[in-house]
Amino acid sequence: MADLRVKIKDLALKNPVMTASGTFGYGLEFADFVPLNELGGIIVKGTTLHAREGNDYPRMVETAQGMLNCVGLQNKGVDYFCTDIYPRIKDLDTNVIVNVSGSSPDDYAECASRVNALEHIPAIELNISCPNVKQGGMAFGVTCEGAASVVRAVRARYDKTLIVKLSPNVTNVADIARAVEAEGADSVSLINTLMGMSIDIERRQPRLSIGTGGLSGPAVKPVAVRMVWQVAKAVKIPVVGLGGICTAEDAIEFLMAGATAIEIGTANFLDPAVTIKVHNGINSWLDAHGCHSVSEIVGVV
Repeated sequence: MADLRVKIKDLALKNPVMTASGTFGYGLEFADFVPLNELGGIIVKGTTLHAREGNDYPRMVETAQGMLNCVGLQNKGVDYFCTDIYPRIKDLDTNVIVNVSGSSPDDYAECASRVNALEHIPAIELNISCPNVKQGGMAFGVTCEGAASVVRAVRARYDKTLIVKLSPNVTNVADIARAVEAEGADSVSLINTLMGMSIDIERRQPRLSIGTGGLSGPAVKPVAVRMVWQVAKAVKIPVVGLGGICTAEDAIEFLMAGATAIEIGTANFLDPAVTIKVHNGINSWLDAHGCHSVSEIVGVV
């Protein structure tokens, strides 16, 4: 059996399979379907300094080979997470990572600081790429200066492993990756959703309440693989790949493109056990190809 262990700075993962924020709840919701202790990590839903109601309904639409969403980071805020959610998930036998978002660099930093105090949360994923909020999110992630400003503010108040989630809705994603690396990011994850739109031709109206939303699912995978490949060549820090991963073969593409680990998102809605199937599939592929460690295929392309 191949060695599936990987590291993202000080963050040791049993295997490279993690869950993408917003698609796996807080992990407990999937406990009946997945042995959570067999995952490399669980990235919980987006958390902000203050509670957010999210966008109006409808905010999810199925598309060919994917889905659009404009949920808008609905959550009860970081204090609720610390007092009500954290006690229920802190003893899970896997890495629990909090996805942090905000409306300003100070918001991000304060939220990250409160998560920093939680002993059993070893890392955060900094969301500077959500396309579905009026303030913050992708507004910071589409320029080098904006991305750097958030990472700089958070790094000053957060001393554990810092993963920065990048937007694909940019001209050159490698430039953004280099900017956050220079400010102290320990890793980058990509891609977040691509901006998209769907129209009801009978109603002559957008199908989503705010008009546009984030496209995810198999349709975005070729774009995601290309961007991971570009970024892995541009930075020295580990890259986490995501975007349309449904099978072990999909995950292996990302690993070969340069990702140290991967996240599975939309596929969780179709098959709640997909993460373990991908984990087992990677193991089988490595054994079949005479690989002793997953690290042997990372970045081979």
